[in-house]
Amino acid sequence: MTGNGVEPLRIGILGAARIAERAVVEPARTTGHRIVAVAARDRGRAEAFAAEHGVEHVRDSYAEVIEDPAVEVVYNPLANGLHGPWNLAAIAAGKNVLTEKPSASNAEEADEVRTATAKAGVVFMEGFHYLFHPVTQRLHALLASGELGDLLHSETTFTVPAPPDDDPRWSLQLAGGALMDLGCYSLHAQRILAPWAGGPPRLTAARGRERAGAPGVDEAIDAELEFPGGATATARCDMGGDILEVTHRVVGTRGEATAVNFVLPHLDDRVMVRTAAGERVEELGGRTTYTYQLEAFAARLREGTPLPIGPDDAVETMRLIDDTYRAAGFDPRPRTSR
Repeated sequence: MTGNGVEPLRIGILGAARIAERAVVEPARTTGHRIVAVAARDRGRAEAFAAEHGVEHVRDSYAEVIEDPAVEVVYNPLANGLHGPWNLAAIAAGKNVLTEKPSASNAEEADEVRTATAKAGVVFMEGFHYLFHPVTQRLHALLASGELGDLLHSETTFTVPAPPDDDPRWSLQLAGGALMDLGCYSLHAQRILAPWAGGPPRLTAARGRERAGAPGVDEAIDAELEFPGGATATARCDMGGDILEVTHRVVGTRGEATAVNFVLPHLDDRVMVRTAAGERVEELGGRTTYTYQLEAFAARLREGTPLPIGPDDAVETMRLIDDTYRAAGFDPRPRTSR
């Protein structure tokens, strides 16, 4: 049992990706859930991963993890292009799915995932973990309370130093690119402001920079958006930057607030607020976004607690990503087979 007496989730992991340790292994250890199976393209990697992280069983393939009767939740941290096909495979097997973002390579595939989820009656969620942390919830609360007044402008920026040239995030065939890896957060954080902006935003313009030596793959994209209520927004991403920058700034008629690192607040949990009453810094805690996310997913499965996002949200995010690619002069990402 978990610390609160709830039956642990039984999680199977597709692949031995580095993100899996931070996104699900450590949160499961903290909250008392079980990692019952893992597989990788190289069984040796899966065995090493299992030994290091206490995974109960090593399977020979991703399909064996999905088919394992002990697995009730499939966590998918594979390369972007493999999210869609393996999410569909897991759903077809009747498994609940927690997938890394984005949920698919393009909106058409995301819609297929949504349809399959509804048909199978399973729980599906895209891992926009930032949404569950008190930092992002505080930004929303500041808007909801009226302290910042009516929303005028929102800015999201996600910049990282460039990965190596052979990193799969530079592969068009694996649905790579800055917008898929980083910009999805920047766009999603804008979409989620809809309750305080008169509805979801529409894209008004986008521009991008292609990665040298990787035709069709974006190294950076800036998107401009407008909300029905008149507020504007910018969503930036750069996978070839000089430093890590992960900020979200919201500006209202009465003040503004900035989350210094809205995606990874365990690295910097500050929210800086400025109004006519003065300036202050709020610190919201170093507990990881992924721990909050896993708790919310478990609460949905064990107690029926609603999740703030699901398959519909995933489709709308992918539609906005596809639209942004087209506006910036790129094609939406191609589908990948298993």
